[in-house]
Amino acid sequence: MNKKMNFSACFAVLLLALFLSGCAGTVKNMRIVPPDRVVVAPEEGKARVVFMRPSGLGFAIQSSVFEIKGGNPSLVGIVAAKKKVSYELEPGEHLFMVVGESADFMSAELIANRTYYALVTPRMGLWKARFSLKPIHAGELNSPQFKEWQESCEWVEKSPASDNWASSNMASIQSKYREYYTKWMSKDLSERPKLLLQDGQ
Repeated sequence: MNKKMNFSACFAVLLLALFLSGCAGTVKNMRIVPPDRVVVAPEEGKARVVFMRPSGLGFAIQSSVFEIKGGNPSLVGIVAAKKKVSYELEPGEHLFMVVGESADFMSAELIANRTYYALVTPRMGLWKARFSLKPIHAGELNSPQFKEWQESCEWVEKSPASDNWASSNMASIQSKYREYYTKWMSKDLSERPKLLLQDGQ
């Protein structure tokens, strides 16, 4: 019994140490985007959302971001610590989900020809990191902190390995969507994060 408790305590301490380390995460199942290939502005008539994870907390755990389409998660990208991914889509109402130990959500109302930004924010879970999505609102876009967030994150994009990973793990992803979306929808509207029309630039 004591050995089991000691092992659990050691594991918890190790996990906490990893979580608190301010390091960049390893890029797995994604690929680095060369600076000359980075595209931030959307195509004419489209909108774009950039998901950034500037925090090094929980660097050993990757977060995966999905768009929910007709009740089905579709992979946006896998976002490691100090990384960012750009996602182009149709303007209108959208729902995004981030997955780690649990799942959390953010809705968005987007207009054409605008780029929007959201943070992937880690927090400590029971066994590994949990994540939330935080919309970056219009008033923050010209702040020194926003500039720091942008500069601290390296661009990544999906690869065939990304979609293979999502396909292999879709049963677990769907299960987390069903469980945590119900909890998210039970919250007051003011507690559900949302990107607003005016947040784009």
